[in-house]
Amino acid sequence: MEKWNWTVLRAGEDHLTLKNGFTLRILSAMEVLKAHREAETLSGAEPETALCANACLLARALEKHGKPVYPDGRAVLNALSPVRIAALCKRWAEWSSRENPSPTNCQKTVDALKKVWSTRLMRAFNGVCSALSARFPQRRGFGQ
Repeated sequence: MEKWNWTVLRAGEDHLTLKNGFTLRILSAMEVLKAHREAETLSGAEPETALCANACLLARALEKHGKPVYPDGRAVLNALSPVRIAALCKRWAEWSSRENPSPTNCQKTVDALKKVWSTRLMRAFNGVCSALSARFPQRRGFGQ
């Protein structure tokens, strides 16, 4: 079973350095919610939502010299290609889940344990002791 690295929760890095002086930072829950809301207003149709959400997330997470590189998701969409947006968001997501873990990150471990517990072998002598105790009941006290 995977163990949590609790030192990461207390003292994890809050910035990931990229090339050319760019950094990605961990976002708070409120920042992620705001990015999601911005993406909903920015996207016109369902297929565009993921790209817009990634662009809005990058607008908040990507920094250079401690300042945001892009003011909003629309600026990210205008400046970067979809492939570059996806690559940066994938890198951010992997790093963020390592530095800022959540209980859902170990779902694979939980599912594997459930499978092992449900398919475990039963003992070969299951029930033998109960048959023996029926033939030779335990004495209950002195002189019985």
